[in-house]
Amino acid sequence: MQPDRIEFKAAFTADDTGLVEGKAWDFSGADRVGDVITPEAFASAIGKSLPMLFAHDQAQPVGTWDSVSVEPDGLKVKGRLLVDDVIRAKEVRALVRAKSVTGLSVGFMTKKAAPRRGGGRTITDLDLIEISLVAIPAHPGAQISQIKELPMTAATENTKTVEDLALELKAANDNIALVTKRLETAETALARPAIIGKATNDNEPSLERKAFEGFIRHGAERMPAEEVKSLVVSDDTRGGYLAPAEFSTEILKGIVEYSPVRMAARVGSTSASSVILPKRTGTPTAAWVGETETRTGTESAYGQLEIPVHEMAAYVDVSVQLLEDSAVNVEAEVASDLAEEFGRLEGVALVNGNGFKKPMGFMSATGITEVNSGSASAIIGDSLISIMYDLPAVYRNNGVWLMNGTTLAAVMKLKESGTGAYLWQPSLQAGQPSTLLGRPIIEAVDMPDVAGDAFPIAFGDFNRAYRIYDRVAMSMLRDPYTQATTGKVRFHARRRVGADVVMAEAIRKLKIAS
Repeated sequence: MQPDRIEFKAAFTADDTGLVEGKAWDFSGADRVGDVITPEAFASAIGKSLPMLFAHDQAQPVGTWDSVSVEPDGLKVKGRLLVDDVIRAKEVRALVRAKSVTGLSVGFMTKKAAPRRGGGRTITDLDLIEISLVAIPAHPGAQISQIKELPMTAATENTKTVEDLALELKAANDNIALVTKRLETAETALARPAIIGKATNDNEPSLERKAFEGFIRHGAERMPAEEVKSLVVSDDTRGGYLAPAEFSTEILKGIVEYSPVRMAARVGSTSASSVILPKRTGTPTAAWVGETETRTGTESAYGQLEIPVHEMAAYVDVSVQLLEDSAVNVEAEVASDLAEEFGRLEGVALVNGNGFKKPMGFMSATGITEVNSGSASAIIGDSLISIMYDLPAVYRNNGVWLMNGTTLAAVMKLKESGTGAYLWQPSLQAGQPSTLLGRPIIEAVDMPDVAGDAFPIAFGDFNRAYRIYDRVAMSMLRDPYTQATTGKVRFHARRRVGADVVMAEAIRKLKIAS
């Protein structure tokens, strides 16, 4: 079998300044597993700046792609290796010039695709995430759901061995078998009489989601090879697989329910074990001076704030019979259990955590101003006005209230002394939070109750004041052996998250008198 020949019109370069040019994808035909990407699929990436990685390793950014364009013959890219600023970039440039690194590889998430006759898919819409410099094809289990490679030069086009061609043929046959199985399943479903009242869903679950569900039910050792390839490998050194995007979204929705601080704080992601943020610790000081008086000078002072990432883990035991029963939504059951446990643990830490093996909670952080309530046993309306207007206006205008349900019930009963109107006002629009003195209220179950020397209420601009960084959304390890004698399968799950106060001046705490 003669392999297809791909001709390049754009030359690949990597000069002394780190300039890189090449073709990231070719539109002339299908790749070696039968997939075709149409030019319009890359429409959302035109004009965007994308990260340049080495071998799809998020821990190894080596440059940036400044130009992404769709040409008649393929996806053309231009970028820069940051050879003057990143040591790894200088090493990669040397590998490129030595022809040890000869390929470009695009990492993307598929948004719309259709099966092709004979195997493979036609991808018409995708979200381009990054473009990597690679030496060999990326592993099918990399964290990016889809990895495609093309050589930058024509020098390696005719280097395929008989073994390579045999593997390609096997992959094509596997794809044909998979498509045939799907067609048979579809024909069987169409032949069944319609069920009255049952809603239809034309959106077929993604291959990644099907693979993860198969992993939960049966384990990777009992799955077809093509589904194992679709599992996304976790960066957990102990092994495991990441939940696909659809599954992880369901988990995060549950976490918000149990960890309401996420609704107010700024949430980001990181690929490192900690996040270092620059922070201004001092400002220049100006003074009025006479015409001939000596001027004094000061400088701004800057420091660093490090937010370490911490790990939490849990496991769920599921009976083998439950996993084997196709009528049970196993994903929903596992997601519910994990969301409840991770959310409970995270919710406590984000409020009261001490920073030891857990995030620093905003109630435990130093530097937050306390406002006295004036009462030892109750909350009074004057104290709420005091804490609100003790905050600078720039933070007050975006402030939110945090308190638990018991405290909220007491606040809801407060009235204005003159009119008798309630200070608390319900929302007039469905889905919007209720307000107190014009600002939204978030109920956080882990906030303290009203008691002497307690801090039952916090008010501030948490979007500026508090940062949450997710390192690993969720990874899961299936253990069918530990509980085998009891007829159960144990699922080990883990998340990594870090959080801390970055601007204490944007938060106020209400202290009940002793």
